[in-house]
Amino acid sequence: MTPIRVLIAKVGLDGHDRGAKVVARVLRDAGMDVIYTGLHRTPDEVVAAAVQEDVDVLGLSLLSGAHMTLVPRVLDLLRQARAEDVLLMVGGVIPDEDVPVLRRMGVSEVVLQDTPPETIVNRVRDLVATRERR
Repeated sequence: MTPIRVLIAKVGLDGHDRGAKVVARVLRDAGMDVIYTGLHRTPDEVVAAAVQEDVDVLGLSLLSGAHMTLVPRVLDLLRQARAEDVLLMVGGVIPDEDVPVLRRMGVSEVVLQDTPPETIVNRVRDLVATRERR
């Protein structure tokens, strides 16, 4: 069985990546292949990397408050790249009222900053398993 492939990305001007690195480590420790893009990536760079790396999940870490601008752009680029099978997870500082809006846009999961690491691992596994059963 091939491991789940996850790309963790920091999009925009947000320079805080401790949480993204913790999530990357937790997923890697759970047996997933994890690619971390580093800070200050553009939506175009992140989607290109997700397609090139043939990932199952693209995890965006957003703390800057720009999620309602950046997420629609990433989703649009995934569609343009015919990569709609890549599951988009968004994590970080997301106001509660934005969560249902992001899900309606097409985000597979929103992981808030206080989510326990094992919950993140289980959610990634569940999302990929559900996608593969389709």
